[in-house]
Amino acid sequence: MPITPTYPGVYIEEIPSGVRTITGVATSITAFLGFAVRGPSNDPVRIQNFGDFERLFGGLSLKSTMSFAVQQYFLNGGTDAIIVRLEPPNATSATINLPSSGTPVVLKASSAGTWGNGLEVSVDHDTAEPNETFNLTIVLKQGTQEITRETIRNLSMDSTAIRYIKEILETQSFLVRFESGGSDRPNETATPVAATADSGTDGDAVDGNNSPNIYQGSESNKTGIFALEKADLFNLLCIPPVSSGIDINPSVWTAALTYCEKRRAMLLVDPPSDWDSKDDVTRNLSAFLNGWSEKQNAAIFFPRIRLQNPLKENRLETFAPSAAMAGIFARTDANRGVWKAPAGIDATITGVRELTVKLTDGENGILNPLGVNCLRNFPVYGNVVWGSRTLEGDDRFASEWKYIPIRRLTLFLQESLYRGTQWVVFEPNDEPLWAQIRLNLGAFMNNLFRQGAFQGDTPSKAYFVKCDKETNPQNDIDRGIVNIIVGFAPLKPAEFVIIKFQQIAGDIAT
Repeated sequence: MPITPTYPGVYIEEIPSGVRTITGVATSITAFLGFAVRGPSNDPVRIQNFGDFERLFGGLSLKSTMSFAVQQYFLNGGTDAIIVRLEPPNATSATINLPSSGTPVVLKASSAGTWGNGLEVSVDHDTAEPNETFNLTIVLKQGTQEITRETIRNLSMDSTAIRYIKEILETQSFLVRFESGGSDRPNETATPVAATADSGTDGDAVDGNNSPNIYQGSESNKTGIFALEKADLFNLLCIPPVSSGIDINPSVWTAALTYCEKRRAMLLVDPPSDWDSKDDVTRNLSAFLNGWSEKQNAAIFFPRIRLQNPLKENRLETFAPSAAMAGIFARTDANRGVWKAPAGIDATITGVRELTVKLTDGENGILNPLGVNCLRNFPVYGNVVWGSRTLEGDDRFASEWKYIPIRRLTLFLQESLYRGTQWVVFEPNDEPLWAQIRLNLGAFMNNLFRQGAFQGDTPSKAYFVKCDKETNPQNDIDRGIVNIIVGFAPLKPAEFVIIKFQQIAGDIAT
């Protein structure tokens, strides 16, 4: 801020440098949309390992294809996930009725499902204010086995109290919520009070008819896929099958793709479960993709994968591949960068015992030009990802978004620069601002160039940032618009390696 001199002497004034560091966003936060045993419904929850999923959503379950998908994601290198648990129609939360001297205190399970029927609650008055407050001990059991336990102390039934039961349970308990009660605290219990028998239900069965409404949800209510509106950022979206015998409805895929385009994310698509050969893919691919207008933000992988199911005596079972692919995306990003194709001999699929279809080179050569990424088994290397094309990767489209790493790098740049230029809004729109923009965006792009993200051996060949009088004519300035043009030379994967041999006849002079 300029200083107004009032007395003779020396004044110190700090001048802003104009440097505003742009930080690249994460590239492999994967959102999962599906069903789980328990946990918050239609609310995105960020987790960093499968232990978090077990604690919050109940871990592996034969009722939840998403539970296996999340496990496979972390097994293959994933480190950051967002879980959106969907709730079937008419599902109910279990209730626990605690007797008191007046109106009973009613608690309910924190989310709907039969899991809540295993809750038991004990009450004691061993508190600092034994005549007013009480402690709750909440235990979740599966049969006779204790799964988890919580102790919440010094609760009060007074809504004006600091430790009001409703507010404390909402913030400190994963298992129960306060439903109703009067001013009287619950009585001490000699034995734990169990949940009302069968009060928690899993709701109606989810099938091909009602699943589209559940998955697509409501934008205004932020349910279904729109629950991700409450998440700040995600880069990949996986939607595991409804169940082991029910695939995702095609209308859900198209709605998910539209949403991913809006959020600058990639949709990883699973092949239908009845695609059992190369011919099934070529025969049904066009019908499967019917109505998908813009497909550059989606990729499909074939065939499905077979892993051991620990809940079925470790027998092999078939699973959709997208979650494992998301883990490989994350692993590749961490090791090489988002500009490296998540495919090749390093893209091994951890935990996979076999593939449902063993493709040959010839079959791979038919599917690859259609934009179908094949999973292959090779001696020594094992099961690997052997394709890195978007659904715009069909050779007939001649799309500039043919390859996954190019599209993902572009989305990364768009999101990073979108977030990193918010300071520009309402700044004076003239050359000093344009110079600052060129400085800050150029520094960000140059850092990526030094990491090997672009083609070219010099920055001028690899990228440019243009923001000057040419890009900002007076008419745009008058309308409050500043135009920035960013260009980059992407690295394209070496999809085909051709080695040429020639026979030498006789001696060749050097």
